[in-house]
Amino acid sequence: MAVEHPYHWVRHYTTTFNEHWVDEGRESPNEPFPDLPYFPPLFEALQTQPIILIEKSRDMMVSWSIVAYLTWEAMRVPYRTVIFQTLTETKVFELIDYAKQLYSGQPEWLQAAFPVVKPVADQAMNELNFQHSGRIFGLAGGNIKMADMIRLYHPWGYFQDESAFIPGAIDAYEAVVGAGVKKIIMNSSAGPGPYADFKNDNVLNVES
Repeated sequence: MAVEHPYHWVRHYTTTFNEHWVDEGRESPNEPFPDLPYFPPLFEALQTQPIILIEKSRDMMVSWSIVAYLTWEAMRVPYRTVIFQTLTETKVFELIDYAKQLYSGQPEWLQAAFPVVKPVADQAMNELNFQHSGRIFGLAGGNIKMADMIRLYHPWGYFQDESAFIPGAIDAYEAVVGAGVKKIIMNSSAGPGPYADFKNDNVLNVES
């Protein structure tokens, strides 16, 4: 089945894009997700753990993997809301745009199986909405007020990208835990700091 597993979906039923395709001598910028050994355990962790904290390296497509997994969830399950949070609005738009590219990269028959409320290009830059009321929504910034905003949406899933750079990142985490969010994912590529301390104090984590 096309959507039986998130990594199976991104490997065989949609395409991602490679900004360096010319330099790498690729035939097209649009290709399936790479077949690399660390992706299966990463996707397995994303799918099975309720809370996952990731210390990532750049250029390993960790953020894109998280976006892909959560897009797969919101697309398949009615009324499943997912929030992406990062420091800047520009980065929020980038994450949502990637979710839209994954959706649009599917064959037409699969898009028809999970229709959107209106064409992807006509949706707000910080949203991707499905007809079954599944939704991806982006929020920029951090602090306690942002944490209060998160509570208003009652999301199923929450992704905080580059947590080390978001003021009040841990306040936001505590807010989503208090709101009963079922899937919480945080990552950052930064070194020592509040996020690193927080991550090292918790058991559920993946280093990549």
